[in-house]
Amino acid sequence: MKIEEGKFYFIKDEFFTYIQDKELCENKTTGNKRPCFYCFRDNTYDEILWFLPISSKVEKYQKIYNEKMLKYKNVDNIVFGYVEGEKRVFLIQNMFPTMQKYIISKYVRQDRDVIVNEELKRELERKATKILKLVEKGYKNLVFPDILSIREKLIQDSGRKKINILT
Repeated sequence: MKIEEGKFYFIKDEFFTYIQDKELCENKTTGNKRPCFYCFRDNTYDEILWFLPISSKVEKYQKIYNEKMLKYKNVDNIVFGYVEGEKRVFLIQNMFPTMQKYIISKYVRQDRDVIVNEELKRELERKATKILKLVEKGYKNLVFPDILSIREKLIQDSGRKKINILT
């Protein structure tokens, strides 16, 4: 399966069992594939893929977003946008890395890939990359999972194939 940035995927239970981070948004056991995750590639390691959970609980996260805006004047770890015409919230605060071997399938509706528009795609990837860089600098409270430890574990598993990208 070819993994494409800007698309949505489902993650295998095996990943969550392997990583064992209680802050990860794990799969639901209701029989439905949930949640799905927005995907983008790591800029440094070719085996690493980043995933952002999405939620339909817009009102819940709007309240959290508003409280953070009052306190910090800027919020990059919660983003609102439309998916298939419905307002959703992208939880950068719950993002995590994984690898292709832990992906079950792509999220499709009516035989079409579920996507976001280019403007939202750019915003999500810009903000997620910004949050990742801040976490790397020590601001670990911007995300719930221990994404640096998870990434390091995955990098060790992958044989550490680094991409040379000029930034």
